[in-house]
Amino acid sequence: MSIKQKLSKLTYGMTAAAVITGGLATSDAMAAEKVRWQVPLAFPSHLIGLTSPVKHLTENLKTISGGDIQLRYYEPGELVPPFEIMDAVGSGKYPAGYTWVGYDQGTIPALPLYSGAPFNMEPPAYLAWYYQGDGRELLQEIYAERNIHPMLCSIIGPEGAGWFAKPITGMKDFDGLKIRFAGIGGKVLEKLGASVTMVPGGEIYQALERKTIDATEFSQPAIDKMLGLDQIIKNYIMPGWHQTLTTSHLLVNKDAWEKLQPGTRALIEMGCESATLKGFAESEWAQPTALREYAKEGVTAQTLPEPVLRELQKVTNEVLDEIAAEDKMFNRVLTSQREFMEHHSVWHSKGYLPRTFYKYD
Repeated sequence: MSIKQKLSKLTYGMTAAAVITGGLATSDAMAAEKVRWQVPLAFPSHLIGLTSPVKHLTENLKTISGGDIQLRYYEPGELVPPFEIMDAVGSGKYPAGYTWVGYDQGTIPALPLYSGAPFNMEPPAYLAWYYQGDGRELLQEIYAERNIHPMLCSIIGPEGAGWFAKPITGMKDFDGLKIRFAGIGGKVLEKLGASVTMVPGGEIYQALERKTIDATEFSQPAIDKMLGLDQIIKNYIMPGWHQTLTTSHLLVNKDAWEKLQPGTRALIEMGCESATLKGFAESEWAQPTALREYAKEGVTAQTLPEPVLRELQKVTNEVLDEIAAEDKMFNRVLTSQREFMEHHSVWHSKGYLPRTFYKYD
């Protein structure tokens, strides 16, 4: 064997050893980082698409990391009340929380634009704006002041507009209602004369039963059925003009996030992206079944007349503009969303078949 051949083999052996050693070192470094996070939930973990993605997230992270990344979630109130998750995460009391960020609109007015806003984008367009547009960066800027790193970790389609004792035939029907309503939609109904209150999801049934509220919205048909809202009221109003989508986010304490290795952060980010897709699929699968079950049980699913929807849209824009005039960040997010919706509309209106092409008996 020539010297050249010997050197070539020696070089190959040294390179292979370096690659193996480097791989082991990387593997050891990854394995050395143990993540054990307690994660309070804003909603019960069984709600389809809304909170159920947290199961997908935690199970997949544990599996793919070989048990190194373990997020243990806790039902609402076990660690902190749903409305206190943001503060608990920002202060470092808990390293992470899984929540509907609209609960904190009193503190951060722009958050309802992320949790589900009236007459806003549908999920596909929202995902484009969030991941490819300004959405994610603006949300990170919002939460940086709270010492939080936010991640989109669930998205579902439109909600029902709510459960009402009587059909809605005009704007006057909202006047005087005592109603549980969330987000910016609640401000719209307040402008129409309704008395709006925010009740956590787990307390809505009792509030309706005790007649402390006359009407309510919560989520999509399948989730509302899980809460038993159809057992008390038989008049279901659609579509969900007030929330064309609903999101949930994994909020992580920024100090805890920045201490993680880049590989660990990437796994958690990808875990949330996967959970978002999985939750949306689960949700879309469940809704038609729930609506057909409602029909068999005598629930009337009323579709709001277009004139009512147009009037609601008009009042919504007034409310949005009022909030934007008072809050700089709200205005930045709203402007970004409106600009993208205008840009996207040519595709939205021309690229997809009209909804009437779906067969419905």
